[in-house]
Amino acid sequence: MTTQENSNIESNNNKKLLGAGLVSAIAASICCITPVLALVSGASGIASTFSWLDPLRPYLIGVTILVLAFAWYQKLKPRTEEEIACACEEDEKPNFWQSKKFLGIVTVFAVVMMAFPLYADMFYPSQDQKQTIVVETDNLQTTTFEIKGMTCNGCASHVENDVNKLNGIVEVDASYEDADAMVKYDQSKVTSEEIKAAINGTGYKVISQK
Repeated sequence: MTTQENSNIESNNNKKLLGAGLVSAIAASICCITPVLALVSGASGIASTFSWLDPLRPYLIGVTILVLAFAWYQKLKPRTEEEIACACEEDEKPNFWQSKKFLGIVTVFAVVMMAFPLYADMFYPSQDQKQTIVVETDNLQTTTFEIKGMTCNGCASHVENDVNKLNGIVEVDASYEDADAMVKYDQSKVTSEEIKAAINGTGYKVISQK
């Protein structure tokens, strides 16, 4: 087998390996990427589409790290005497797909994807920007909704964003860790059923309220 053929095989193997790493990295955070895509597109109901992947997240991250670690090992390991002795390999310039630059780009992209849940909520407007609502004490109501399907801060921010669109909402505090959302509202302007419908409209489901 010629050096060129070996190079082509290595390049194809690198592409497949890194492709698998990228797919794993994206899949690891797709459950939190989807709510942001839903916000941008206006298709709120798709926010929870990939929430079922969340239990697999640690394994997908592990696969990504293993793939990238192996790719870097292959790239940085010392060449054998046979490879050094081969003049044609010595003079041959590796193509872009085999370069450290490409591997570096893939690694950075994978890290950004895997870390997405940590900064997903920054894509949503801050509640501090919400106009202050004056509510009569008799009309102020607080209801906590237990919600199924939230997997990260982005999911909680998506729920807060959609509930805040309703008239009469004073404050929303959603937590994916507690799987609930505490909502303060003016019951003369909005009902708990309307709030429940807004939460369900995101694709996450209210399973109880109190």
